[in-house]
Amino acid sequence: MEMRHGNLSINSDNIFPIIKKWMYSDKDIFVRELISNGCDAITKRKKLDAVGEVRLPEEYKPKITVSVNDKEKTLKFTDNGIGMTADEVIKDITDIAFSGATEFLEKYKDKADSDQIIGHFGLGFYSAFMVADLVEIDTLSFRDGAEAVHWECDGGTEYDMKAGTRTEPGTTVTLHLSEDSLEFANEYKVRETLEKYCAFMPVEIFLVNETKEPETEIIDEKDLKDTDVVIEHIHEDAKYEEKKNDKGETEKVETSPEKNQVKIRKRPVSISDIHPLWTKQPSQCTDEEYKEFYRHVFLDYKEPLFWIHLNMDYPFRLKGILYFPRINSEYESIEGKIKLYNNQVFIADNIKEVIPEYLLLLKGVIDCPDLPLNVSRSALQNDGFAQKISDYISKKVADKLSGMYKTKRADYEKYWNDISPFIKFGTLKDAKFSERMMDYILYEDLDGKYHTLKDIIAEAPDTESTKESTDTKEEDTDQKTSDQEAAAGEKKEEKADTGASDQEKSQGDADEKSDGKKPEKKVTIYYVTNEVQQSQYINMFRSQHKQAYKLIHTIDAPFISHVEQLNENVHFQRIDADLTDDLKESDASLKDESEALQELFRKVLDKKNLTVRVENLKDSNVSAIVTISEEMRRYSDMMRMYGMADRNVNVDELEGQQTLVLNAKHPLVKYVFEHKASEDVSIFCEQLYDLAVISNRALTPEEMTKFVSRSNDIMVKLAKNAKPAGKAQIKKTDTSKKEVKSADTVRKKTGSADTSVKETASSDADK
Repeated sequence: MEMRHGNLSINSDNIFPIIKKWMYSDKDIFVRELISNGCDAITKRKKLDAVGEVRLPEEYKPKITVSVNDKEKTLKFTDNGIGMTADEVIKDITDIAFSGATEFLEKYKDKADSDQIIGHFGLGFYSAFMVADLVEIDTLSFRDGAEAVHWECDGGTEYDMKAGTRTEPGTTVTLHLSEDSLEFANEYKVRETLEKYCAFMPVEIFLVNETKEPETEIIDEKDLKDTDVVIEHIHEDAKYEEKKNDKGETEKVETSPEKNQVKIRKRPVSISDIHPLWTKQPSQCTDEEYKEFYRHVFLDYKEPLFWIHLNMDYPFRLKGILYFPRINSEYESIEGKIKLYNNQVFIADNIKEVIPEYLLLLKGVIDCPDLPLNVSRSALQNDGFAQKISDYISKKVADKLSGMYKTKRADYEKYWNDISPFIKFGTLKDAKFSERMMDYILYEDLDGKYHTLKDIIAEAPDTESTKESTDTKEEDTDQKTSDQEAAAGEKKEEKADTGASDQEKSQGDADEKSDGKKPEKKVTIYYVTNEVQQSQYINMFRSQHKQAYKLIHTIDAPFISHVEQLNENVHFQRIDADLTDDLKESDASLKDESEALQELFRKVLDKKNLTVRVENLKDSNVSAIVTISEEMRRYSDMMRMYGMADRNVNVDELEGQQTLVLNAKHPLVKYVFEHKASEDVSIFCEQLYDLAVISNRALTPEEMTKFVSRSNDIMVKLAKNAKPAGKAQIKKTDTSKKEVKSADTVRKKTGSADTSVKETASSDADK
């Protein structure tokens, strides 16, 4: 063919700077684009063979070869696809790429947002100029009589085209790398990029280093293939040794058999897995294959909990696998990654338009050939279509989880603590998902058993009918009984007078219910967020045979508010939010004691807003506890979550709303009340307060420093009153005697200057 010199069909010299700056967000994306073009060319050739327009050679094996040459600073992409004629090169490379180029430049020359560039210009090939100063194309069409073509362009608006030297159908694109892109002349960098974008391309991809001596391997001659490049035949005779047999006779024994081997050029290994697991039917895949795929793709060697295999053909094509990973901590799940593919071509990680936000915490792959992508394949053109895909994925996940709950409840419970953050986050983000999953959300109680919300409501008492204290109930029992009997008598007479039928009575009951005269059951669900920190409250709670549930994740705070919005008769309350009537005994005589100790504690602690109450707690071992209203604590947590206040501000706010409850039955509280003028009373007050706070929340650094220092001071004072080492003989005595001695030592230490704790205890006994 004759030499041709022409201009690209544009009216500006600025097209390549626009491509380089705005078209693609990642520099290495050119590898994906050129490999994709090669895959397309191979696919076209195979389709033409299928329809009978062309006959493929019997030995034809579709492949793409990427060749690296760090000496010549080149990178080549070679395919054995359909190839191009000279006219097709002009049409596909120069004209189509720049159709409407004037409008393109006018619209985008001042734009910096790559997402505004829509894929109508076929610019994938020109991503090569992001890293190359000169690009060459050598191609030969599959058509009979076609001539080879050589095309080159240095990134300006001119190109040269002449007869080429290629002898086999297909195309080679050679990139002469620019100085700032020489990293792509490195074999390992190119391999890394290929594995990133092309690990599951539908065509085998091979990487060749042209400047490195080919590697070799030795195989048995019987395993030799026609495609192997033979370097040397290796023959080894059998080896023998003379040994005596059982009869004492000498004979030759073969120690090494005859070998016929061949030294060949090492067989290339494809970077691409052309049949990834998600392209198969779920019934064709084993558990071990799912686990191996997970390890290979995500380099995570902790086995996933379980997985969901997506396979859909209508109304859109979608395949994929979503894995629920095993997490070691609450925050590890945030590192989830879902890879999005289009016809096995990697597009991006975690595209929110396609994948529901809450599922981005998972790991997996999704391949959707129908995705409407822009020219850079990094964003979507049709949000409505993407939303349909997102809804489908959400539904499939909900179906899988609900199905597991119904048919494999034991497994579901086993996985629950790992998967609960995913599910709860999903209910907050997706109303439809919330509706599908709310009945299958589990709550673990303090005994390690799991319940649904319906179970808890059914088993819980009606808090509206249990608000009154136990004493008040006992006082009113006789009056209520007489009232009920009188009401029953009146009702009996009324029935006799009216002669109401069963149907009328039923209707009346229905009307009464519809009028709101019989309100729905109101339930308070108690929960804990830290079993260790809140252990004192838990012990008090369990001593009354009451049950609470573990809500230990950060997501649980907004989640319980969501549940309350959906169920207006359900209220969640942390067990340290308030003292229920079951945990205390009413005693009106403690009012004066409460006022006196409130004044004392406010003065010692310098907390003017602190509320102090003295109560007869049923657990006499508890000296003091702190309670904060559920509403105030949630408000404080929300402020901290959204960064609207620092830690110390939240603590100050809580102190204005908290109540210090002192147990009137505890000896230390009695001592503080009866010895308010003691020189050590401030130590008692401060220590009682800090011990109560520790069970409610973590101390601030300043509080912890004071607490540790004060605890050391207390132990020093105890040590001064301890018996000398010589007199303190350790004997094998009864345990109860040891405890008595220890208690006497403490009492002697903590006695004031004028009155001992022992005397106080005696006066208490006299009372």
